[in-house]
Amino acid sequence: MRPVCRTRQGAVRGTVSADGTASFLGIPYAAPPFGALRFRPPAEPAAWSGTRDATAHGPTPPKAPYAPPFDALIPEVTIPGEDHLNLNVWTPSPGPGARLPVMVWLHGGAFTNGAASSSAYDGSAFARDGVVFVSLNYRLGADGFLHLDGVPDNRGLLDQMAALEWIRDNIAAFGGDPDRITLFGESAGAISIGVLLSQARARGLFHRAILQSGAAHHFLRPASARRITARLAEKLAIAPTADAFAAVPLDRLVTAQAELRKEIGSRPDPAVWGEAALNAMPFEPVIEGPALPGPDCGVDLLIGSNREEYRLFLVPTERLHRLPEAKLRATAEAYGLDPDKALPVYRDARPGAVPGEVFDAMVTDWFYRIPAIRLAESVPGSYMYEFARRSSAFDGRLGACHGGELAYVFDLLDDPAHAPVIGDDPAQSVADAMHGAWVAFATTGDPGWAAYDLHRRATMIFDDARPGVVDDPRGAERALWEGVR
Repeated sequence: MRPVCRTRQGAVRGTVSADGTASFLGIPYAAPPFGALRFRPPAEPAAWSGTRDATAHGPTPPKAPYAPPFDALIPEVTIPGEDHLNLNVWTPSPGPGARLPVMVWLHGGAFTNGAASSSAYDGSAFARDGVVFVSLNYRLGADGFLHLDGVPDNRGLLDQMAALEWIRDNIAAFGGDPDRITLFGESAGAISIGVLLSQARARGLFHRAILQSGAAHHFLRPASARRITARLAEKLAIAPTADAFAAVPLDRLVTAQAELRKEIGSRPDPAVWGEAALNAMPFEPVIEGPALPGPDCGVDLLIGSNREEYRLFLVPTERLHRLPEAKLRATAEAYGLDPDKALPVYRDARPGAVPGEVFDAMVTDWFYRIPAIRLAESVPGSYMYEFARRSSAFDGRLGACHGGELAYVFDLLDDPAHAPVIGDDPAQSVADAMHGAWVAFATTGDPGWAAYDLHRRATMIFDDARPGVVDDPRGAERALWEGVR
C-alpha cells in the first residue's frame, strides 16, 4: 500500500521501494516564483484538497546546460514548469512518532546549475540507514542571486531558509525529528551553508552541518554585484532593473548567464568583475564582507575538501599539462602569495610536477581547503576531513577532484550519473567509511574521530587504505596562507 503523510498544506502519497524505504517527491515548499512573485522572497505554497501524488520529481529551476566538456561529466536534469521550489523526502518510517535524524541536502552547481532531482542525489541509502533525507531546489542564476535594486538579495538563500522552515513544521509527519536536523551540501551548496551560519533567520533551523568543498569565503560585495548586474543588462540590451529582467524570455536569460561566466574566465579583470574575477562565479551570495561564525553559532560542524579539487577544471579541458609557468606565478600573486617563496614549498612536496599540477594544489587550497580550515578554526569542536581517493577516469589524471566524493557520501557507486567522475573502479570500502561517518555525525554529532584544534589539526583522510587521521596534513602549505586567506 502506498504511504500517505499529511503536511500543513495537505496530504501527499508516495511510493515504497523494494527495501521498504518510502519516498515522496516534488512537494512544493513555496509558491512558484513567477508573475508578481518574480525576484521576491518565497511565498507560502497553496494548500490543496484531497491527497497529492508525490511519486515523480517536480520542475527544476531555469538553467543553461553545462558547457562542454563538463556537460558529459556532470549530468544535468531539466524538468520544465514554474512550480520548481519543491523538495523530496526519503524515509524508513513514514508517519509521526519515529523522530529519526534528518539530513537536508543542498546541491552544488556554481549557483547556476544543478537540481535536487538528479539520480546522483537519491536519498535511499540514507533512509536505509535510519535517516530521513530531504533534498530541495532553490532559485539559481539571476533569479536566485543577481543584485537588483528594490528587491531582496540572495533570493536563493531565502528559498533554502523557507525550505528549512517547511521541514521544521512538517518533517515529523515523515518520521523525522525537527530538533535534530543536519544541513549538508557540496560546492555552492556548502558555500550557502557558510553564509546561513551567520544569518539570524536561519538560527535554530538546523543543528548540525556538513560542508563539502565550500565554506564562507566566496561571496560578492554589493559594489561587485552591481558591476555584474550592469554587464548582464548590457548583454541583454535592457535596463538593470527587476522589471526589465522579468520581461526577458527565460531561455535568453539563462543563455546570457552562461555567457557571462565564460567572459569572466577569459578576462578575469578585478576592475570589471570585482571578487568574481578570482573564482569566475558571477552569481554568489551578496554580502558586505566575510562573516565567519563564532563559537556560539549553535551548530556542530563537519567540514572538508578534496585533495585535488581543481583537476576537475584542468584535466577535461587539457590544461593540466599545458598551463604555463607565467599563469602559475600570476595566480599566486593575485592570491596574495609571493611566488618566489610559495611555489617552492608546493614543488618540494611534488617532485617533477609540471606547472599545472602545482597550480591545482595552490588553487585547491585557495578555493576550498583554506576556507574550510578557517571555518573549523572559528568554531571550536568542529571536525575536519579530506577526500583523497583518486579516480581512474582520464587515465587516473582526474585524481581526487571536485565532486569526486559525492558517490561515496551517497553510497551510490553504481549510479551512472557518477561514473564519468569516479571512473570504473570505485572503492566500496571508502563509501562505507564516508557514508557511515556522515550518518553517525547526523545521528550523534560525532563522526568517529577527534575534533579539529589549533594544536593537533586532526583531519580524517578518506582513501583506499583504511581511513585514518593525519595531524595537520601539508602543514607547510597551509602555513603559507596565514594572514593571506
